[in-house]
Amino acid sequence: METNLIEEFTSISAKLMKSYENLNKIEEVTIASTSKTAVYSEDKLTLYLYDRETEASYKTPVLIVYALVNTYKMLDLQPDRSYIKNLLAAGMDVYLIDWGFPTRSDRFLSMDDYINGYINTCVDVIRTKHQIEKINILSICQGGTLSVIYSALYPNKVKNLVTHVTPIDFSTNEGLLFRWSRDMDFDALVDANHGLIPGEFLNQGFDMLKPMMKLQKQQALTSLLDNADKLLNYLRMEKWISESPDQAGECFRQFMKDLYQNNKLVKGELEVGGKKVNLKNLSAPLLNIYATEDHLVPPAATKPLNDLVGSTDKELYSFKGGHIGVFVGSRSQKELAPAVAEWLKKRDK
Repeated sequence: METNLIEEFTSISAKLMKSYENLNKIEEVTIASTSKTAVYSEDKLTLYLYDRETEASYKTPVLIVYALVNTYKMLDLQPDRSYIKNLLAAGMDVYLIDWGFPTRSDRFLSMDDYINGYINTCVDVIRTKHQIEKINILSICQGGTLSVIYSALYPNKVKNLVTHVTPIDFSTNEGLLFRWSRDMDFDALVDANHGLIPGEFLNQGFDMLKPMMKLQKQQALTSLLDNADKLLNYLRMEKWISESPDQAGECFRQFMKDLYQNNKLVKGELEVGGKKVNLKNLSAPLLNIYATEDHLVPPAATKPLNDLVGSTDKELYSFKGGHIGVFVGSRSQKELAPAVAEWLKKRDK
C-alpha cells in the first residue's frame, strides 16, 4: 500500500514538473500563420489573398466569407489543421474577408452594408483582378446565410457556392439557440448596449447552450498539461475564442429579428437594401454542408436550402461531427477539404 502511494506521488510530481516545463516554454500562442497579402481594405474590413508558391491550377478563384461572430482564424488554426492550407494545396487562389473588429462608429452598419456593400465590393475586386464574370464563394455559418442572400441578389457574379453549417430555416425547434431567440427583445438588447453587441456577451450565450462543455474542457486541460502538442492545440482554440469581435447593432438587430424570429428568408419576405430576396434566383451550383452533431446550427436549419434555391446542380454533404469539428478536426483535413476541392474542380470550366 505504501509503495503504491509513493509511486503515485512520484508520477504526479513528474507530471507536474513536465507541465511546468511545457508552460514555461510557451512564449506566444500563434494562430492563422499562413502567409497572405492584403489586396483591398474599407472601414474595418480587409480582403486578403493567400500567397501561393506556384500558379493556381483552378481557373476560378474562391472567396471565403466567414461569420461576423468570432474570426476567420479558426480556418487556419495551426499548420497541420488548416482548412485554408488544404484549399491552397489543392491549387486554388484563395481570398478571404476579414471583417475586423467593429467599434461604436460602426453601430449603424446594416445587412445592406455587409451584403450589397462589403461583400459585393470584394467580389468585384476579385472579378476585376482576374478579368472574369463569376467567382466561387465558400462560406461559413452566418457568413453562409449572408452569402446565400448575396448569391440570390447577384446570381450573375457567383459561379459556385459552398455553404458550411449555414442557418437558413430558422423555424426549427432542434437548436436551443433558435428557441431562445424567439422570446428575446433584440431592440432592447441593441439599445442597452448603445448599438454595439459585445463579443463576450455572445460567447457567454454560446456557453449556456452546453453548460457542461466548459467544465469538460477545463477537466481535459489537467490531463494534457504534460503533453506539449496537445496543450498548444488547446491554447490555440482558446485564443481564437477569446478574440471574438463585437457586433454592429443594426446588422445584429435585423439578422435576429428578420431571420431568427420571423424566418423571412424562407418565407420570401426578406428585404435587404430595398431588394426582395428570392432564393429561386440563386442558380449557381450549390454544395450545402451540414454537421450531424451540430448544436449551434442543427441539420434541420441547414438542409432545407437545397429545396428552396433555383439551382439544378445541388448537393447535400453530411459531415459526422460538430459545428467546429467541420474545420479543425483531423477528419476534416482528410475528408472534407479534399471533397470540397474535388467538387469545385469538377465545375471549374
